[in-house]
Amino acid sequence: MDDFADRPGLALVVGGSGGLGREIAEMLRDRGSAVAVTHRRNPVADSYPLDLGASTVAADAARVVEEVAGRGGLHTLVYAAGPHVPMTHLSAVEPSAMAAQLAADAAGFFAVVAPALPHLRASQGSIVAVTTAATSRFPVRDGLSSAPKAAVEAIVRALAAEEGRYGVRVNAVGPGMLTDGMAARLIDSGELSEEALAITRRNIPLRRFGTARDIAEAVCFLASDRAGFVSGQKLDVDGGYGV
Repeated sequence: MDDFADRPGLALVVGGSGGLGREIAEMLRDRGSAVAVTHRRNPVADSYPLDLGASTVAADAARVVEEVAGRGGLHTLVYAAGPHVPMTHLSAVEPSAMAAQLAADAAGFFAVVAPALPHLRASQGSIVAVTTAATSRFPVRDGLSSAPKAAVEAIVRALAAEEGRYGVRVNAVGPGMLTDGMAARLIDSGELSEEALAITRRNIPLRRFGTARDIAEAVCFLASDRAGFVSGQKLDVDGGYGV
């Protein structure tokens, strides 16, 4: 497939050094796009440092976007940042922790989107935010992760409504339980026991977990011209969990 072979400019994957972001970046390359990514801790090839939780994130994000766009333009922005978030009941979450997560996730997303919009208008490009299936069906102890992602989804819908007149499409992909990314970290850390994993599988009609590639397929579809009349939507990739 060469969905992006004729697109001038680059795709920027925010969080492209992580499990999901890395797979998305690789698939975009495989399908013909030039790609740049950002990293918080672990640099990879063609990556720019960007800490979405830093007090300087607005200036830092603007600098990264301008540097990437200066390499020939920007046709796609993918937001795939996802720091590890512990599973805990909201009653045990400190307000400062929720504030920090909202800042790093929802405000961080907007800090990247704002400087990217002029370039995406010029290319009539698209934005795809990787959020979570948990905003459609809430799993207990996930509020610290899903609440900020819900804010990201609200921004996605608002942008789709406002930017469509410029030819810019904005969508989201909601990962369900995966063998990669944050789910893998929760399993490795022991926060999800074997019993909990068994219950989770029973709650998924397909009775299995997804992979990073499943998410990348959805992101690349929404960013491509095959989804040229799709905007303001969220595609849950969750094995039917939200049914």
